[in-house]
Amino acid sequence: MRIVMLPILVVCTAWLSAAAQQSADINTATVIRALEHEWVDAQARNDNRALNLIFDNALVYVEYGKLVSKGEYLSRIRSAGPALSHIVAEPFTVTTFGNTAIVVGTYREIERKSATHGVKRWRYVDTWVYKNNGWVLVAAAASRVSK
Repeated sequence: MRIVMLPILVVCTAWLSAAAQQSADINTATVIRALEHEWVDAQARNDNRALNLIFDNALVYVEYGKLVSKGEYLSRIRSAGPALSHIVAEPFTVTTFGNTAIVVGTYREIERKSATHGVKRWRYVDTWVYKNNGWVLVAAAASRVSK
């Protein structure tokens, strides 16, 4: 009887472990999705305080092909005037690897300049890490999608 029960116990344990991991991945994805939206909202409001909490101190950001530090990014946001564009997030994926989450997606940037109204589409990859009891953005890059 014990010989029959052992494989069943192993299968049940593996299934429960996989189910728990899937549940954790879904919860992580929900948190990361919220942080991605918070980032867009904070940037639209020029809210450096919120961005400072989202970004890791060692953030590496690739913007228009240039490496930008957290300080440089926040400085640009601080000195920026009212937003001349509106960001519209499109569906994106969140894939987790333990304490790391990778986001891949696209967004549209709608320019609201007085004379011209244009739309640019971007593809991006963001890397989030869970550290010090929270998720922080450690790396991000975006590239314009050609038509």
